[in-house]
Amino acid sequence: MGRPRSDRIRRALRLPLLALPALLGGCHMVVMNPTGDIAVQQRNLILFATGIMLLIIVPVMVLTVLFAWRYRRGNPNKVYDPTFDHSTTLELVIWACPLLIIIALSVVTWTSTHLLDPFRPLDRLAAGKPIAPNTKPLEVQVVALDWKWLFIYPEQGIATVNELALPVDVPVHFSITSTSQFSTFYAPTMAGMIYAMPGMQSVLNAVLNAPGESWGYSGNYTGRGHTDMRFKLRGMTPGDFNRWVTQVKASNQGMLAPTNYGALEKPSIKVPVLHFGSVMPGLFDRVVNRCVAPGTPCTIDVMRRDMARSRGDVPGRSAAPLHGDTPTPAIFKAPKDKGTGPNVTKPAKPGAPGERKQGDPRNRDLSATQPSLAPGALRTVRV
Repeated sequence: MGRPRSDRIRRALRLPLLALPALLGGCHMVVMNPTGDIAVQQRNLILFATGIMLLIIVPVMVLTVLFAWRYRRGNPNKVYDPTFDHSTTLELVIWACPLLIIIALSVVTWTSTHLLDPFRPLDRLAAGKPIAPNTKPLEVQVVALDWKWLFIYPEQGIATVNELALPVDVPVHFSITSTSQFSTFYAPTMAGMIYAMPGMQSVLNAVLNAPGESWGYSGNYTGRGHTDMRFKLRGMTPGDFNRWVTQVKASNQGMLAPTNYGALEKPSIKVPVLHFGSVMPGLFDRVVNRCVAPGTPCTIDVMRRDMARSRGDVPGRSAAPLHGDTPTPAIFKAPKDKGTGPNVTKPAKPGAPGERKQGDPRNRDLSATQPSLAPGALRTVRV
């Protein structure tokens, strides 16, 4: 009776192990399955670094078990040498192997850091496919909003929300910024993670090498809508991309301008894909300089003016403002234009000496202003 029961227990314990591959089958390791050349090189760097570190990790783990078994107390064949204190061979192995691994990782990391610099223009579309001379990259301007992504195609004159379409085997130059929060632009199948910061512009050069759809998102937590701050990344053939551009231009969203950009900038969650058939020229630059709203001075103009003022190129206080007319100083305004405010010098009530009698001698008596007295001293009373 006890044996069948123990068999059932062993079978029950095996069920979680059998279900584990099914659970892992639901994982989609997009970082390990890239469709862009930059992401492929980054994946290869991860695999190389992991493999070369396993050259130390695996032997150490095996030797740990081997030493514990060989030098156990119950081993009758163990060797005990109380005079052992040094082994040159052992010292060379212990120090040389990690040193060689560190040197290899340093060389590969240093070269890859420069080759995969996001600001560096691409010199190839894929391994063995150099970029033809005078190839012009596709310009895409990225704005991280709360909590959605805005993509502006300045050359095509269109804009989209939460959808990024790119032609395959065409280099793309991304200009990236944010409106209010510190976000990260991350499309794992295309390239690495790039920061998007308010008032600043970052750059990414990348390429897609295969048609298909995947997702991009913000890798930096930015509040309650962060989970749904995703965009669809679509790789298309050049012909399909041109047809997609024509479709976007025919959308009924109209033109993206400062008037409707303000509504788009407001925080919102789970925003569907939007298409704008046209875009006001220079909108991205106004977003970077935080002057989309009419009448708002642009950051670059303020900084340029401050730099000129520091060099003495323009007068300081007498200079005209960037926007609007020069304000009139208060001393030159009429009394009716100055307005009124609370009277902060009016005597406190009650008990102010001579408050109602202008000729009262107490108005000339300054004895109320007494020096600080020692603790316990009596203060004279005025009559």
